[in-house]
Amino acid sequence: MKKHHTKAANEVANNRKARHDYNILETYEAGISLTGTEIKSVRASKINIRDGFVQARNGELWLENVNISIYDQGNQFNHDPLRNRKLLLHRKEIRKISSTIQEKGITVVPLKVYLKHGFAKVLIGVAEGKKQYDKRETIKRRDQEREIQRVMKNAY
Repeated sequence: MKKHHTKAANEVANNRKARHDYNILETYEAGISLTGTEIKSVRASKINIRDGFVQARNGELWLENVNISIYDQGNQFNHDPLRNRKLLLHRKEIRKISSTIQEKGITVVPLKVYLKHGFAKVLIGVAEGKKQYDKRETIKRRDQEREIQRVMKNAY
């Protein structure tokens, strides 16, 4: 009998800072090429995607600067925590993302890592950097919406 997990239970890592620092234009779901000890560490939620980014090289997309901690029970076959990992996408998507990265001010960042049918997937976002005043505007708007919700709740 198969267990049905909720979406939150399958989520391994979330990059909340990315949505604060960038305007996300598009998102893509990509597979990650991992070794045996890496997938075991990912399943144990020992992954940090905060400083990660995606780079295009030789017609492939690579996930860089993502730290997957060393697996505790791994022996001499353990992996390098900061190695670059290949992203698995359709060729058409890779070409589209690669051409978008060439534009000035556009970057691709990992938004979250989760498990889907036993495989590690990463949600990547094509993003445009926010200016400091945009970040302040976003915070101000969020505070105003929160205040409106609080007043509406107390009104009833």
